[in-house]
Amino acid sequence: MDFLQNELVLTIALFVLVVFTFVGIAWGIFYPKLTKNRDRNERMSAIRMSKMQVADRRLRAAAMDRRKDIEQNLKQIEEDEAKGRKKKQSLAARLHQAGWETTPKQFYTYSVVCSVVCGLLGLIGGMGLWMSIGFAVVGLIGLPNFWLNRHRKKRMAAFVKEFPNAVDVIVRGIRTGLPLGDCMVIASTETAEPVRSEFKRLVDEQAMGLPLAAVVPRLHERVPIAETNFFAIVIAIQAQAGGSLSEALGNLSRVLRSRAQMKEKISAMSMEAKASAAIIGAMPFIIGFMTYLTSPEYVMTLFNTSMGNILLAGMLIWMSFGVMMMKAMISFDI
Repeated sequence: MDFLQNELVLTIALFVLVVFTFVGIAWGIFYPKLTKNRDRNERMSAIRMSKMQVADRRLRAAAMDRRKDIEQNLKQIEEDEAKGRKKKQSLAARLHQAGWETTPKQFYTYSVVCSVVCGLLGLIGGMGLWMSIGFAVVGLIGLPNFWLNRHRKKRMAAFVKEFPNAVDVIVRGIRTGLPLGDCMVIASTETAEPVRSEFKRLVDEQAMGLPLAAVVPRLHERVPIAETNFFAIVIAIQAQAGGSLSEALGNLSRVLRSRAQMKEKISAMSMEAKASAAIIGAMPFIIGFMTYLTSPEYVMTLFNTSMGNILLAGMLIWMSFGVMMMKAMISFDI
């Protein structure tokens, strides 16, 4: 019985020894390979992480450099814009902005003719010497400049309305693979006036050898509105800092259309105030004319006597102040 127990113990011990032997042999064979593969995987993961970190740092540095370049370009453009606003526009520039082919010399000639005609009308109407001189001054300075500014504003409004279409034409051309110069040529033929003539002038200046970054700011000089300034800023930043020009111009087109919609909304909301201001401004003249129809001698005293001329001049001065005040109150710019 003791012999069988001892034999069983020896068998179990021998089995355990064999198992541990095989485990030790397998451990000695496979553990270095497993350790080597794990270390290799860890090293590769560390290398990949380091490469990703380096690439991320490079991307962040490039983004920071690009942002700094854009900020510097915007600051320079704003400084140039501020200097341009301080300069008073010449008569030739205003005539071009109005779309007139008249030279400054011809404009001065027409102003003198208008002054003489207004003065003669005052004398013929029996308004006295001083009133006739006042009419002549209005004909020399007031009427020609009023007519010029009116045509200038109408042309600027037409340009603002058509300009987003020109930008859309350029965006579609760039997305199809055409260079920016060719897209400008298409815009100079496919858009309506006055955008067509301005882009045609850009194309002609570029054909003379001027770079695009120097040609586009001239558009803002000829058409000094915020929309052309935005366009010049986008082109300048893209030329110096790079980037997707089609995306930038597409965003610009959406901004321009949003501005146009906002202007129309503001105009509709302020129409009641403008009508009230027009009625208030025209009321003294309407009452004066109706009084002249019923009692002409009573009204002509203002024109035939020196005291009446003084009162009439004072009335016109105060009326001018009131009209300018109402215009400032009902004018909304964005």
